[in-house]
Amino acid sequence: MKEIFKKLIIDSQEREFGELAEREYQIPLTTRKIVSLIGVRRSGKTSLLFKLIENLRYQVDRENIVYINFEDDRLYPIELKDLDGFIEGFYELYPEKRDEKIYLFLDEVQSIEGWELFVRRLHDTIKVQLFITGSSSRLLSSELATSLRGRTIAYEIFPFSFKEYLGYKKITINLHSSRSISFIRNAFNNYLREGGFAETFDETKDVQQRILKDYMDLIIYKDIIDRYGIKNYSLLKHLIKYFFVNMGTLISFNKLYNEYKSLGYRVGKDTLYDYISYLQEAYTLFTIPIFRNSVRQEMRNPRKLYAIDNGFRQLFDASLSRDYSKLYENLAFLHLRRKGAELYYFKQKQEVDFYTRQDGELLINVSYTIEEEATFKREVTALIEGMEYFNLEKSYLVTAEREEVVQTEAGEIVVTPMWKWLLS
Repeated sequence: MKEIFKKLIIDSQEREFGELAEREYQIPLTTRKIVSLIGVRRSGKTSLLFKLIENLRYQVDRENIVYINFEDDRLYPIELKDLDGFIEGFYELYPEKRDEKIYLFLDEVQSIEGWELFVRRLHDTIKVQLFITGSSSRLLSSELATSLRGRTIAYEIFPFSFKEYLGYKKITINLHSSRSISFIRNAFNNYLREGGFAETFDETKDVQQRILKDYMDLIIYKDIIDRYGIKNYSLLKHLIKYFFVNMGTLISFNKLYNEYKSLGYRVGKDTLYDYISYLQEAYTLFTIPIFRNSVRQEMRNPRKLYAIDNGFRQLFDASLSRDYSKLYENLAFLHLRRKGAELYYFKQKQEVDFYTRQDGELLINVSYTIEEEATFKREVTALIEGMEYFNLEKSYLVTAEREEVVQTEAGEIVVTPMWKWLLS
């Protein structure tokens, strides 16, 4: 195994990665912590590693940098005891590096039982900067805290944001240029429906759907069924369809339980809670609570449901071309969630879609169309209620076309198109 590792080490140092898309993540090249990249499958974690390696090569000797993919078939079958061959092989190739800092990029090391023992030992005993990635089935944020015991900082990696998508498409962002805005708006219409998984960007609609279906099957089988030993596959599959079709809506677990019972599913409440929890741990779905001053009150209210990517909805809902409202709200959620915001919805007489304290307090409503006066009044009234409750002088109404500032007795409401808000 040591000789195989030597070959992989040399191969990684000779490898050129070609053109890599720019992402917005600010990941440090040097820190006392192990850097962990976590997130849904195919969101670009490995490409981010390659970009980090590329940047690092301008600063340190290539021989000090090693990338290993532990799902490489040449390493199969690999066990924890074999990992010593990796570090021994490196120092046999470069004995003079024992006194120098080395940079190790370990992709899918989590596929090896007991991987954390090896990673902790490297971190504690040699001069090393460690970067690790893994699919969510093997590397969850909740597990990192236990496995690496305070030694790591984790970065959640999502599919491409709209700004990253424009960068990939080489579309210049100039909001003072009519030409640039035309390209941006055209790209937004595609991004809204098709989502942010980079492998789908240059494909036909049919191929896009096949790729997304493969991704969904990977998540279902690898990250959920295999990991947790799911037996009721029919229920899980139905739940996934229900959630993607209904993203951006309120979900009551008790009502959902009663609905599945009435449909003839043999399901307990604990099973339902578990399945939903598994989907969230796999970065497939997210739920946010209502804002209340007590956790008990939050738990009594329904939660709002969101999905990792708009593209998946087309797998389950043939009518999405006639209803963009859910896609708009889900896009807004992902924009805020990428920034690490702790999100809530707020409700008194009317509902406000998002409240967060990130970068100061923010209140945001999302409505695809507000051309009807009744719709516009409802959205504004809800924001006024929220502004008065939180004592805020400003809030946002994100929509498709309209752009203005509405002055109210509570403060100003900035009405802005979604495509522009995503670039702010």
